[in-house]
Formats: sequence, structure tokens, C-alpha cells
Amino acid sequence: MKSTRRLALLAALTAASLCVFVLEAQIPPLIPAVPGIKLGLANVFTLFTLQVIDAPAAFALLLVRVLLGAFVTGQVSALGYSLCGGLLSFCVLLLLHRFFGEKQLWALSAICAAAHNIGQILLAVFILGSRAVFWYLPVLLVSALITGSFTGLACQLVLSRLRASKFMREKKSNRR
Repeated sequence: MKSTRRLALLAALTAASLCVFVLEAQIPPLIPAVPGIKLGLANVFTLFTLQVIDAPAAFALLLVRVLLGAFVTGQVSALGYSLCGGLLSFCVLLLLHRFFGEKQLWALSAICAAAHNIGQILLAVFILGSRAVFWYLPVLLVSALITGSFTGLACQLVLSRLRASKFMREKKSNRR
């Protein structure tokens, strides 16, 4: 991919990701009694970018979205949690993506969503100095498996449709 085309595509994906993040921040909590659970639809763009461009581009998209998203939505106090969760999730994504084909993105995304929540809980334990926060982890992990599967499936379907329409070329398989 030519560098100009790559940069333009990355900019468009980053802008779309940020828009979805800001829109999702306006949605009331899915389960009011359980704070912190969101769909994480902006993560579709990170996964898509990794599949279509490369890992450095996906990492750049993630960082820009998290940093700008915190300031645009006024959730600067949540920046540390988003960064911690996002970085751990991205590390897991880098480690595992070669073992998952495009038809298993839903499963990879679910695992990464769980890693995201684990990263957030680890930061909360560090900040609060208490392990009591771990009691909240099972609830977050269940929601991560559901929402992560949903966002991964969304990415999987978009990629499938784009490839079927011949808008995008087939990518070499990630699986070994």
C-alpha cells in the first residue's frame, strides 16, 4: 500500500473510530446497576486496521482514539483506565492475531476485551491499594466476552462483505 493511501486510510479510520467512541459515550449504561460496561464499538476500527493495514497503524489509531476521546468526551479522569486496558488488550491482540483467521475475529476480540478489563482492574488495584476491586472482575469478564464477541463479529462481517464486493483484495491467512 502506498504511503499516501495508507496515511489517508488510517486518518479516515481514526476519525471514524473517534466519532463512534464519542457517540457511544453518550449512550446511557447498558446495565445501570453495573457501571463501566460498554459495547466498545470503536474497537472494531482497531481490529479492522490491524487486518487491513498493519500493527503500527492499529496501535496509532488506538492511542489517538483513547487520548482524543478522553478530552473530547470530558472523561479525562478515565484516561488512565482506558490506556491501561487498551495497551494490555493490544499486547494480547499482537500475541494472538496470527493464530486466528478472519472467521475467528469474534473470538480474538472477546479475548482482547477480557484483557482490556483485566488491565483496568489492575490499575484500579494499584490506585486504590486494595485487592477488593477483583470482586468486580467476573462481572466485567462476562460482559467482555459478550461485547467483545459482538465487536469482533462486526469487524468480521465488514471485512467479509468488503472482500466479497471486491472492494478489498483477499489477505494472506494469519494462521500458520
